[in-house]
Amino acid sequence: MLPKMARVLKVAAASAAGLFLRLRTPVSTVRTSASLSSHPGAGPVWNLGRLNHVAIAVPDLEKARAFYKNVLGAEVSEPVPLPEHGVSVVFVNLGNTKMELLHPLGSDSPIAGFLKKNKAGGMHHVCIEVDNINVAVMDLKEKKIRILSEEAKIGAHGKPVIFLHPGDCGGVLVELEQA
Repeated sequence: MLPKMARVLKVAAASAAGLFLRLRTPVSTVRTSASLSSHPGAGPVWNLGRLNHVAIAVPDLEKARAFYKNVLGAEVSEPVPLPEHGVSVVFVNLGNTKMELLHPLGSDSPIAGFLKKNKAGGMHHVCIEVDNINVAVMDLKEKKIRILSEEAKIGAHGKPVIFLHPGDCGGVLVELEQA
């Protein structure tokens, strides 16, 4: 079990790091000159911050919580139900970032659907902080990046969050959280 979890975490970290680097690439280096804005020298209107967490969907929240706390010795939070998101969450503090363990609250939860396809659970999304979520949403919509909700919602940390469609983000579900 430990080697498999280590591989999952290594893949998640590599995926998040690669995505972070792709998202931090200046627009002018990834677009053709025909698609540049009228201010090609202008900097970004919003900035990415640090990786806040990697979210893992789990079929048994207490078992997963016990693994990180009792086997790996991590600092682990108590479960927190978030009915507005259809999940219960547990945060595993890793010092430089966190892991968010997600478990469905009811059969309508998006995590319930994820676990139907992935019985053992697995990486669900990465969360990256932004300095201005409202400006980020407007900018991403202009860039034709699909946002999975009409507006930001309050997330597990009590801050506004939005999710970006994985089809527009290299196959990764990306959550942006107001720093």
